[in-house]
Amino acid sequence: MDKVVFILGPTGVGKSEFAIKLAKDFDGEIISSDSVQIFKGFDIGSAKICKDEMQGIVHHAIDICDPEEYFTVYDFVELTRQKITEINAKNKLAIVVGGTGLYIKALIDGYNFGQADKHDDFRENLKQLSAKEGSLILWQKLKRLNSNMAEKISPNDEKRLIRALEVCEFGEQQTKQDANFQYLLFALNLDRQKLYARINNRVDKMVDQGLIVEVENLLKTGISKQCQPMKAIGYKEIVAYLQGELDKFTAIELVKQHTRNYAKRQLTFLRGMSNVEFIDVENKQLAYQKIKIKVSNL
Repeated sequence: MDKVVFILGPTGVGKSEFAIKLAKDFDGEIISSDSVQIFKGFDIGSAKICKDEMQGIVHHAIDICDPEEYFTVYDFVELTRQKITEINAKNKLAIVVGGTGLYIKALIDGYNFGQADKHDDFRENLKQLSAKEGSLILWQKLKRLNSNMAEKISPNDEKRLIRALEVCEFGEQQTKQDANFQYLLFALNLDRQKLYARINNRVDKMVDQGLIVEVENLLKTGISKQCQPMKAIGYKEIVAYLQGELDKFTAIELVKQHTRNYAKRQLTFLRGMSNVEFIDVENKQLAYQKIKIKVSNL
C-alpha cells in the first residue's frame, strides 16, 4: 500500500520548511496542495516556493495550469493520487503539503465532491465535435447550459469544457473511492498572536518583493480579474487598488486581515478532520523530531 505524509496547517506557519527536511531525511518528493500555486505567474501573492528554496527536492503540482484554466477539487484528487502512486513506485516518500483543507479531505475521504462520474462515450463525442468544429462550439454549448461555469473556462480549454459539459449533462454526484494509501496527517500550529504577526510580516514582504507590480503585469497580459487565481486573497485586494476602488494602505491591510481570517478558518477545518495530530512549532527542532519519529514508523 502506498504511503503518504501530510504536512498541513495555516498559512505562514512554515509548512514548506518542515516538508523539505522530511524529504531530505526520508528520500521524499513533495506534492503541493495549494490552490493558487498551481497557476503559472501567480508567484509572490501565493508565496510560491522558488527553485533555490526547494533545495533540490522534487516538487509537484506547482505551475501546472494557465491562469484562465479552472482547477477543481476533482482535478486535485486525480492528480495527487497519480503522483502518490508514481512517487511510491520509485521507493520514495510522498509528502503532501499545503493549507487547502477541502483538497485534503477529498483526497483522504475518497470523495470527488460534486463532480459527475466519467462517461466515456459522451466525452468521445465531444472530442470529435471539437476536432471537427473547434473547441469554441463546446464553450458556446456550455454557455447556454451554465453561463457562470462558462465564464470560468477558456474557450480554448477543451479538456475542462468537456468535463464541465459532462457535469451539466449528468448532474452532480458525490461518489466515493477508497483512498488506498497509508498516511500520517500532521497539522502545524503556533500561538495565535505569533501566527498573526508572521502573516502581517509576510504580507509586508510580499509587497516589498513586488506584489503590486506582479498583479499589474498579469492584468496587462490580458488575464481576467475574474479568473480563479485572481480571486484569491492577496490578488483580489490589489486588483481593487489598481482599479481605484481602494487606496494602497487599505488594500494591504485588507490582505493582512483576510489572510488572518483565512488562517483561522484553516485551523477550524483541520480540527474538524479525524486522525489529525497537531504539532506546535514554537520550538521547531522539537516539533520536527516528533514528526520524524512518527514518520520513521510509518
